[in-house]
Amino acid sequence: MELIINSKHLMISAMFGYFLGSIPFGLLLTYIGGFGDVRSIGSGNIGTTNVLRTGNKKLAAMTLFFDAIKATVSIFIATAFFDKTAAILAGFCAFIGHIFPLWLHCKGGKGVATYVGTILGLNAYMAIIFSIIWLSCAILTRYSSFASLFSTLMVMIISWTIKSDPILAMTLTCMTIIVWIKHKGNIQRLINKKEEKISFVKKYD
Repeated sequence: MELIINSKHLMISAMFGYFLGSIPFGLLLTYIGGFGDVRSIGSGNIGTTNVLRTGNKKLAAMTLFFDAIKATVSIFIATAFFDKTAAILAGFCAFIGHIFPLWLHCKGGKGVATYVGTILGLNAYMAIIFSIIWLSCAILTRYSSFASLFSTLMVMIISWTIKSDPILAMTLTCMTIIVWIKHKGNIQRLINKKEEKISFVKKYD
């Protein structure tokens, strides 16, 4: 009976996490902001970096916030009603939902913001470490993609070297691999030195 109950808890957490994670805030916010379909510009992605290409930093910041917080909320709700394993699954499924939303034919974002929201909900210290590494890399290299790739890799390594939950470490490993796969185009451009750099001083109209 307990196994059946736990299975139901996991299923509910997974479904709720996926549903919340699959809400395409980048797409919705750019439509509301009057910029049309964000998939028609830049990389065609619905994530924060591409929303920034609309020239509206506020929309990009809002996209980052909501894409992250949807995973955090999924985790907090699963924690409140169930247990830590259910919470980890909810965060992971929110991450999957963001990248592979059914209503967008599984063509979502690259998962970095939702990755951050997941580790924020599961281990705030790792979220702080991620943020410090990301900002340092972004400032030094001005490559958002490299900062994301390196930060996820370091968080994955740290999750195995400290005394953390092995289920969490395995989950972060899977998430990191997926993030890297989704960034394969960026990796190729970084190798060819053709990746677009970010600017911290560029002004938009």
